[in-house]
Amino acid sequence: MTLPYDPDLTASEPMPKLPRRQALCLLAIAMAGLGSAMAQTLERPSQRVVLTIGGHIGVRNADGVAAFDLAMIRALPQVSFTTPTPWDHAPLKFTGPLLRDVLALVRPGGKNLKAVAINDYRIDIPLQDVMRYDVVLAHSINDQPLTVRTKGPLFVVYPFHRHPELQHNTYYERSIWQLKAIEIE
Repeated sequence: MTLPYDPDLTASEPMPKLPRRQALCLLAIAMAGLGSAMAQTLERPSQRVVLTIGGHIGVRNADGVAAFDLAMIRALPQVSFTTPTPWDHAPLKFTGPLLRDVLALVRPGGKNLKAVAINDYRIDIPLQDVMRYDVVLAHSINDQPLTVRTKGPLFVVYPFHRHPELQHNTYYERSIWQLKAIEIE
């Protein structure tokens, strides 16, 4: 179907530019709405759960938490970067979704993430880190799936190579491997 041409509806001059701050606010509101729409339809895992997110969250899909299987993690937009770490001799390529994208699905209501590993290692990660840096929830290293033996199935990795301030024990300790749960406070 073709709509009739109406010269009165044709822009004869460019639209005025919004001030930068206003444009960023509108973008943030639009993205929050998109995140909310995505979060409201969080599916239930159909395979073995590899991550649970609980605490102050707005969306749950299983027994009071948001549960994710590996297929759900892999279905999110993926990013990769290669960075040196203090645990390996050579830089490694890490692949997975941004942790902030995973959290957007559950609508976090707190400011701190309590991350827990399979061996019960626990570390606090400020939500601000996840929003400021492109922290990846890696499921692959050098294009190979992570296993428990190779620090998996999930590994929180900061982009150490992009920000000199991240090359510090504080951030190395927050890069928790064998991640199994996050509690949002």
